[in-house]
Amino acid sequence: MLTKRIIPCLDVKDGRVVKGKSFESLRDSGDPVELAQRYYDEGADELVFLDITASKEHRQTMAEVVERIAHVVFIPLTVGGGLRTVEDMRRMLLSGADKVSVNTAAVQNPDLIRCAADRFGSQCVVVAIDAKRVAGSEPLRWQVHTYGGSVARAIDAVEWAGRAAELGAGEILLTSMDADGHKTGYDVHLTRAVSTSVSIPVIASGGAGSAQDLYEVLELGKADAVLAASIFHYRETGIQDIKLFLQARNVAVRL
Repeated sequence: MLTKRIIPCLDVKDGRVVKGKSFESLRDSGDPVELAQRYYDEGADELVFLDITASKEHRQTMAEVVERIAHVVFIPLTVGGGLRTVEDMRRMLLSGADKVSVNTAAVQNPDLIRCAADRFGSQCVVVAIDAKRVAGSEPLRWQVHTYGGSVARAIDAVEWAGRAAELGAGEILLTSMDADGHKTGYDVHLTRAVSTSVSIPVIASGGAGSAQDLYEVLELGKADAVLAASIFHYRETGIQDIKLFLQARNVAVRL
């Protein structure tokens, strides 16, 4: 049985880790290298580093911060934000990333996914999807957003996940914009809709407030991994505490 992964997320703006609600009202949460070291020591399975304003500001990801993180952690590191070309991805991989995450550039040029998978292998390519529920939709539908959640696209999130998988993505990083930062639980409906429509792993993101929330999105949402930020940044719970909680409920985790 494959273990479920617990992945802290470092959303970085101006060189500092930040956290907000629904991609807004950001507040400082610490130094990315110090937090990365802490999460590695606490038993995180992987780390995700997202330069959340790089695309909006039309600049490249902060390679020097990625290099510093890669020097202190020895678990898989996914890096995203502002990656527009295969060469951008190569630069991050050379800086110490194990995987690269693309959102805006992939939506604008879906063939980028195929080119990256051909160049580096699907296992290196993560397609991030920032999804927001379409108000009043029945059955439920979710719309893709780009540029750090600031631009709505006329693209169905579940359909886009399927296309990304077909193009060669090795993993989907799925964030519910509605749930992000509210700590009231993941969007289980969104996660299950995507997880059951693709054959590649899905990382659930947005809404973690307790160990129970992680358990529910893994079990009910059929997620392969869970991303969380606030509950770890502010020491509301620990990674090992989460894993022990999940193990007690027969969820396979790496202790």
